[in-house]
Amino acid sequence: MKSPDTRFYVPELTTGTLSLSGEESAHAIRVCRARPGDVLNLTDGKGHFAKGIVEKADARDCQLKIEMLETSDRTKPKLHLGLACLKDDANEEVALHVSEMEVASITLLRTEHSEEPKDSNLQKVVRRCELKALVSLKQSLKAWLTEIRGPIPFEEWLKAYDGDIILCDMDGEDSIGEVTKDTTLLVGPEGGFSHQEIEKIKAYSRGEVKLLKLGKTRLRARTAAIVGIGKMV
Repeated sequence: MKSPDTRFYVPELTTGTLSLSGEESAHAIRVCRARPGDVLNLTDGKGHFAKGIVEKADARDCQLKIEMLETSDRTKPKLHLGLACLKDDANEEVALHVSEMEVASITLLRTEHSEEPKDSNLQKVVRRCELKALVSLKQSLKAWLTEIRGPIPFEEWLKAYDGDIILCDMDGEDSIGEVTKDTTLLVGPEGGFSHQEIEKIKAYSRGEVKLLKLGKTRLRARTAAIVGIGKMV
């Protein structure tokens, strides 16, 4: 029995017999050329893994038999990204790269200077970001799918948030040390958060607020998000 070096997504993973989605079935049969008896690696993006034995090799309805689940618990505090809405495909680019790392969620924030997509349909942007996060889940072989949240007004998010905050800032520290509780890295739009928004962040009192310097050069917002998360994982 062969086992393709690919992980397949099954949102509700249980023992017994199940079918892959149409898209995953097509990928398994047409791309990976799975045949009856082959073993596929599965994940639900919720900390569970399994090996499924192909019983029916149908590109529209690939059926598998699963005998045992493996569980991977989260052992570290959750790391989140709060990202001001960027233009065009920048949100998707950030979602693709950040979701390869151990980031629990990405929340799209509507700030004073955030750049709305040209079609102004942020729900479409969210859906495309979700698809990028799913691609990264399977590619990175990690246990947990990065959740895409929002879009939400920045002030509304800040009022509801409960945890530590890391703000990217040229005057910040080169390192913020180990993350010991749920933490959100905040990345503003091109041009940054407004003065009023920065003051509200610094006045936040339900957790610590730290400033993180990403380097000596000024980075684009999409680059700052990826570099910032990379420094924290």
